[in-house]
Amino acid sequence: MPNPIRTFFARFAPTAVLAAGLLLSACGDQTAQSPQPPLKSAPLYGSAIKGGFELTDENGASRTWEDYAGKWRVVYFGYAYCPDYCPTDVSRFSRGISLYAKDHPDLAETIQPLFVSVDPERDTPEVLREFTDNFDPNLIGLSGTPEQLEQAAKNFFVQYNRGEESEGGGYLMDHTTITYLFSPDGDAIATLPTDDGPEAVAAELAKWVR
Repeated sequence: MPNPIRTFFARFAPTAVLAAGLLLSACGDQTAQSPQPPLKSAPLYGSAIKGGFELTDENGASRTWEDYAGKWRVVYFGYAYCPDYCPTDVSRFSRGISLYAKDHPDLAETIQPLFVSVDPERDTPEVLREFTDNFDPNLIGLSGTPEQLEQAAKNFFVQYNRGEESEGGGYLMDHTTITYLFSPDGDAIATLPTDDGPEAVAAELAKWVR
């Protein structure tokens, strides 16, 4: 069943994201040896996407966006009970980071992947920890109050909503499925092409991380 918010975002992305997306080059053509373009030429550099959050991590500690300053931040909004997009996308960008690390072990250590759950009712710190550990020990799960998540989603130009509840009490969360890359200074740089697989993700990281 198509994800309505994924479809919505693909067709009606915020102006800043859409305009920046027109500058995307074919990431599959990039190699680890290709000259790196300047960061100011990155697809999302200078866009309205500024990031920012105050949330609780998978260990129950309060975290802010600034806690990860100095790191290249990979950010994805989803939820642990997601049956399709989340595990697929998270697996692909996690494997992409691992592939990148084989050629750039030192730079890979400066990458911090973050998974923000939009389902705080079910995604307790324990659930988030179990979910993230399935993909990458460095992946940090975060969530928060409805108000905190609403503000975070706004800062990242992300949309989400809770679907109808089934007779058994279960429900799905519709949400934007974009994997963002931010610089150590907190600037939006690019989206990682998870739809194209781990190799494409690794190539995009090689293009910008420095």
